[in-house]
Amino acid sequence: MSEKSTTPDRVELVRQSVEGLGRFDFDAWLWVFAADVVYDASSSGVGTFKRVAALRGFATDWLGSYEEYEGRLEENDDLGNGVTFTVALWDGRLRGSVARAQERWSYTGLWEASVISRMIVRADIEEARAAAERLAEERG
Repeated sequence: MSEKSTTPDRVELVRQSVEGLGRFDFDAWLWVFAADVVYDASSSGVGTFKRVAALRGFATDWLGSYEEYEGRLEENDDLGNGVTFTVALWDGRLRGSVARAQERWSYTGLWEASVISRMIVRADIEEARAAAERLAEERG
């Protein structure tokens, strides 16, 4: 297996993007994605979104039911060879309610130059980590 990258650039870009989503700032979230990104959230049951416009629509609908929404990074690693692996815990307060919702998801980013061309979202963190490590090896 190749060594992990020591360059923090992609890790930092992911962190900034997650913070943007937590502020409901879709531009700050989406700028890290290629215009023709494929955002595969099919394992979560919500489908696959192709292109930034479709991803923006999904996020607008998804976050529309929340008054507050914040992501905390539990893991954020550059696995090398253009693959990042992130685990985020999302915590939000539903609009007009005191009820809160929490979700924990993994995000495997496949990078082309300085943008994510494909994002794979999964709830099974260990399975996702193993798949991300295999992708990094295959791309090496």
